[in-house]
Amino acid sequence: MLQKYRITGMSCSACSATIERVVSKKEGVASVQVNLLANTMICRYDEKIINDEEIIKTVEDAGYGASVFVFGDSVPQEKEKYTPIKTRLILSCILLAALMYISMGHMIGLPVPHFLTAHANPLIFSLVQLALTLPVIYLNRKFYYSGFRALFKRSPNMDTLVAIGSCASLLYGIVSTAIIIYASVRGNAELAMKHAQNLYFESAATILTLVTVGKYLEDGSKKKTGSAIAKLMDLSPKTAVVIRNGEEVEIPTRSIVKGDIIKIKPGSAIPVDGKVVSGSSSVDESAITGESIPVEKNVGDSVVGACVNLNGSFTMEAEKVGFETTLSQIIELVENASATKAPVSKLADKIAGVFVPVVMCISAVTLIAWLALGYTPSFAVTCAVSVLVISCPCALGLATPVAITVAVGRCASKGILIKSAQAIESLNSIDTVVLDKTGTLTVGKPVITDTKFYGIDENEFKKIAYSLEKSSEHPLSDAVLRYCGATDAYPASEFDSASGKGISAVINGKRYFAGTREYIASLGVPDGGQGRDIDLLINDGKTVMVFADSEKVIAVLAANDEIKPTSIEAVKAMRDMKLDVIMLTGDNEGAAKTVADKAGIEHFVAGLKPEEKYSEIERLRSSGKKVAMIGDGINDSPALSLADVGIAIGNGTDIAIDCADIVLTGGDLSSAAQAVSFSKKTMLNIKENLFWAFFYNVICIPLAAGVFYPGFGISLSPMIGSAAMSLSSLFVVTNALRLYKK
Repeated sequence: MLQKYRITGMSCSACSATIERVVSKKEGVASVQVNLLANTMICRYDEKIINDEEIIKTVEDAGYGASVFVFGDSVPQEKEKYTPIKTRLILSCILLAALMYISMGHMIGLPVPHFLTAHANPLIFSLVQLALTLPVIYLNRKFYYSGFRALFKRSPNMDTLVAIGSCASLLYGIVSTAIIIYASVRGNAELAMKHAQNLYFESAATILTLVTVGKYLEDGSKKKTGSAIAKLMDLSPKTAVVIRNGEEVEIPTRSIVKGDIIKIKPGSAIPVDGKVVSGSSSVDESAITGESIPVEKNVGDSVVGACVNLNGSFTMEAEKVGFETTLSQIIELVENASATKAPVSKLADKIAGVFVPVVMCISAVTLIAWLALGYTPSFAVTCAVSVLVISCPCALGLATPVAITVAVGRCASKGILIKSAQAIESLNSIDTVVLDKTGTLTVGKPVITDTKFYGIDENEFKKIAYSLEKSSEHPLSDAVLRYCGATDAYPASEFDSASGKGISAVINGKRYFAGTREYIASLGVPDGGQGRDIDLLINDGKTVMVFADSEKVIAVLAANDEIKPTSIEAVKAMRDMKLDVIMLTGDNEGAAKTVADKAGIEHFVAGLKPEEKYSEIERLRSSGKKVAMIGDGINDSPALSLADVGIAIGNGTDIAIDCADIVLTGGDLSSAAQAVSFSKKTMLNIKENLFWAFFYNVICIPLAAGVFYPGFGISLSPMIGSAAMSLSSLFVVTNALRLYKK
C-alpha cells in the first residue's frame, strides 16, 4: 500500500533523514520518502504487517508530528506553542538592538550612559545585558525545545546546533556574570573588569535572532515554490449554478454530484468535468492543455473543469466531480511529484543524516584543541560556538526539493505534468527520443488529401459519396463525410456492406460502390486508366478508396493521417539538442516514410506490433542508449513503461497516460521538447544549489574553527556565523526560484 502523510516539526534535512531512517526500520515498510519542503512523507508498506497508526506513532516517537494526508485539504496548522515567528522576530530585533547598544555602543562612539559601561560599573553592565538576553531566549525557546528533544532522541538536527551554540554563549555569559558578582563583593575590580569584557550575551541573542530572520525569509521563499499548486486550486470556481427541480440554484462546487445539470455563463469557469447537453460556445482550455486557441463546444462535446467559457452560454451534465476531475488529478500529480526525490538528492540526504553529529564532534574537538594549545577559554568557546552555528544542513536539504517543486509547478502551468522527481533527472540524461506516429506525430484522424475524378463533376460526386458513406461504420467514412461537408445528399436505399472491403447502395435508381481497389475489381468494373493514379497514391503511403458505378470508376480518393504542424518544429528542436530521434509505428512502410520525411526523421521502423515496439526499446537500452518514449495509444503502453522516461500525449488513452512518467495535456509534441529543455535547466539549478551548499560548509567550518587564526589572524564570531548560515539557505531557495523565469 502507498500512503502519504503530513509531517510537522521538521526544521532541516537532518529531521527528514531521521524520519526516513526510523520509519524504514519498521517491519513491513518497503520504502519511505520525506519531503522537507512540502512537509510530507510517502510510505509504501504491507498493510498486513503494519498500519497507519503504527507509522504515525513511529514518527511521533522520533519527536515529530504526523497525520494521514487528505488530498485537497489545507495544510493543518501546528498547535501554537510559541510566539508567532513574525512577532518574535520583531521583538527579538528590538531587544537585540538595545543589547548591542549597551555591549558595543562605546566601541563605535555611541553615547552610552556612563553607569552602563564596563569600566564604570561591570556588575550593572553584565546584569543589564543578561536582562535583555533572557527575553530573546524565551521568545525563541522553540529552538531549545526542538534541538534538545532531537538530541535526547539521538537524532540531532539544525535546531540542536543553534540551541547548543546559543546556550553555550549564554552559559558562558552567566558564569562570567557570577564571577563579576563575586569579584564585586570581594572588591576585586580587576577581575570584574576582565570578565565584563567577554560576556558573549550578545552572541547568544544574535544567533537566535539571525536564525529567526533566516527562517522567516526562507519560509516566505518556500511558500512561493508552492504557488503553482495554489494557483491550480484557484482555477476551479468556488460556486456553481445548478438546475434542480427546474430552478437555478447556486451551490458550492464541492457539493456538485454526478448527473447535476450546471449552467455555464459567458466568462465563467467550468466547475467540473462533463459534457454539453444544450447550447454552444467557445472554451479557453489553456489552463489544462496549455493551448491558447479557443475550442468550439457543441452538444455532446466534453468540457473540462477550470477551463473558461468565453462567449456563449450552455448547460452541461456533471460526469466527474471531486477528486475525479482532471484538475484534481493534475494537482495530485504535481503534489506527488514534488514529494518525490530525484536520485541526485540521495548524496545530500546521506550527508545530512550524519552531518549534525559530525559538526558537534568538530565543535568539541575545536574547544579542546584551543584550550590544549594554551589559548584563552574565551577564544576556545568562540571558535566552538561558531562551528555549531555556521554549520547549517538546511542548504543541503533544500537544494533538491525546492528546485523540483518549482520545476514541477512551472511545467504544470505549461501543460506538462511530471509524475516524479526522478523523471526530471532521467529526462535530463536521455540521448534518444522514440516517437509513435499515429496520434503523436500525426493528428490521429485520416483526412482526404487527394482526389481524382473520372467523368463526373466534384459537387455531384460529393452528393453521391455522402449518400453512400453516411450509413457506413468504416473508420474512413468519417474522413469522406468531412470532405463532402454540408451537402444535400440523395436518398439511398438497399445499402449493403462487404466487411473490410467496401459498401454499395442504390442512389437515384443506380447502384454505386465504394471500397478497396480489389473490391471494385471483383465486381467486374473495368480499369479505365485510373490504375496508374492508384499506384502513385499507394506508393506515397496513402490509403486509397475507389468509387464506381456498375459500368466504370467515377473517382479515387486518398486519405492520410496528416502530420501535426507543431511536430516538425518539435523534431527539429530535439535534433538541435543533439538527440537521436527515431519513429516506431505499426503502419505500413510507405505511410511511415511519408511522415518521417515531412517531420525530418532519418530513422524509422514500420509495421511493428506492440511487443515489437517493446523489443526495439529494449534493444536501444541494451546498447547503452538513454531512451525517452513518446506515445498515445494502448499499443504504446509496454514501450512507455520500459523506456527510461515514458511521455504520454494527454489526449491519448488512459492506459498510456498511466504508464507514462510525464503527460503532455495539450497533445502537442512541442511540449515534449520543452520538457527536455526544462529538465536540463532544472538539473543545472540543482547542481548549482548542491555545489554552493557543499562549498559553503567546506570553506566556513574550518574558518569558524579558527584554523586560519594562527597564521593569518582570521576568525569568525558566532554572530557572523549565524548570519552566514541563514544566508546560505536563503541563497539556495532564491536560486531555485529563478526557474520561474525560465
